[in-house]
Amino acid sequence: MPTLPRDRAPYSAIVDRPPLKLPGNARVVLWTIVNLEVWDINRPMARQILSPPQGVPLLPDVPNWSWHEYGMRVGVWRFFDLYKRLGIRPTLSINARVCEDYERVAGEARDAGWEFMGHMYDQQPIHKVEDQRGTIFKSMDVIEKFTGKRPIGWLGPGLTQTFETPENLVDAGVKYIGDWVWDDEPCEISTASGPLVTLPYTVEHNDIPMMAIANHESPYWLQRFKDSLDRLHMEGGDRAKILAVAIHPYISGQPHRIKYLEAVYDYARSRGDVLLWNGEEIYDWYQGVRGK
Repeated sequence: MPTLPRDRAPYSAIVDRPPLKLPGNARVVLWTIVNLEVWDINRPMARQILSPPQGVPLLPDVPNWSWHEYGMRVGVWRFFDLYKRLGIRPTLSINARVCEDYERVAGEARDAGWEFMGHMYDQQPIHKVEDQRGTIFKSMDVIEKFTGKRPIGWLGPGLTQTFETPENLVDAGVKYIGDWVWDDEPCEISTASGPLVTLPYTVEHNDIPMMAIANHESPYWLQRFKDSLDRLHMEGGDRAKILAVAIHPYISGQPHRIKYLEAVYDYARSRGDVLLWNGEEIYDWYQGVRGK
């Protein structure tokens, strides 16, 4: 029998839990996650900016593949410049194959001290992988060899999991995941191999659903962050809140969008009492306040 999500953690209303407190009277954590992926030209593309001619998907899909390549060749360097200027070490959700196919990019993130988080070997739903357990271990091993440190975080491609995935992740050394977008604060789920922490990743503030799927204009993306930060900052006086910034260089690294990403951080700092942490820092804080 598969272990269903509700079997891993009973329902818990946030108002019924003891409030978590951030250090220094901070109210909100802004968690930045940069997603770097490998889109294999021999497979259908993970996303499309241009629909196929006559509605029939074609392989190789050069226009959509090269749209993604813009992010790795140009867009990601805007990210590196931004986070260097701000002194932020974001979480890097990275296909392990990036360390092989785009060593220049992965090396820049490693040398800048970014936190590497597992994101499969290359970009495809975990349901499509024949040997899920082996691929998870391979992904973690490749990143560990490249960086000298085994990741403690994991994000499934497209947030995909099967019922068996949590056990495989814990066995591979994963301590926290971002696939369960179900709360404003860290939570814990059970697995047969031990507990797994869920950190508040996002679909509501992710540039893929907002820009590539819903086709919102860029200023609206910024407005949504402002509205969310205002509310979470107010609520954060009573209990800690976490807001994720989930971005992809082929989307938010475009010249017409990068200024709105920059403005998110300007606004966060203007609010005060906002911490700019990565996933490992959030995990360590959570374990500390829980006495683990």
